[in-house]
Amino acid sequence: MTSPESASPSRPAKAAGFALLGVAAVALVIGVVSLFSGGASDTPPVAEGSSTAPPAATTSEQASSEQPPASTTPSSAAVTTTASPAVPTSSAAVPPPPVTQPGTAKAPVRIYNNSTITGLASKASDEVRANGWTVEGTGNYSGGTIPTTTVYFRPGTEEEASAKELASVLRARVEPRFDGIQSSAPGIILIVTNDYQGVSKSK
Repeated sequence: MTSPESASPSRPAKAAGFALLGVAAVALVIGVVSLFSGGASDTPPVAEGSSTAPPAATTSEQASSEQPPASTTPSSAAVTTTASPAVPTSSAAVPPPPVTQPGTAKAPVRIYNNSTITGLASKASDEVRANGWTVEGTGNYSGGTIPTTTVYFRPGTEEEASAKELASVLRARVEPRFDGIQSSAPGIILIVTNDYQGVSKSK
């Protein structure tokens, strides 16, 4: 009689203990699930960098070890892409314009003698050619008296820069075309007179 009475109170205690163990197990499962669900939310940024990231999400050490290479690769790529376009544009844009402008500025020249010196236009043409201009022809100008050796150009054209350069080389005057030569063919017109000096001897 005593053994069944003593066994009956211990059975509810055992049942309560099992119930507590069950609750603890459920709490443990919920904790583990929440732990893994939180780790899974951190893994997608790593999965963008590499396709092998999802299986590695089971351990926190593997996920953390894969993150540094993913972050260093885009940063190095970003540095190379920003540095490479900046160098060619700055170096290529500045030098060419000054080099090409002087070469293209030299317009063809026609030389006319308006002096009492025979062959002066021919002499001037040799010096003009020697300094890089193309001489398209020589002759005499009999339309009037030109007071001094002058280089003429058409205003508003590229001839102006070339005429000023040629006048500087020949130590001559430079002016826009006057009415008597307005209808002449395009190009620079050099009319040499008795005061023609030619190229400076120092050059």
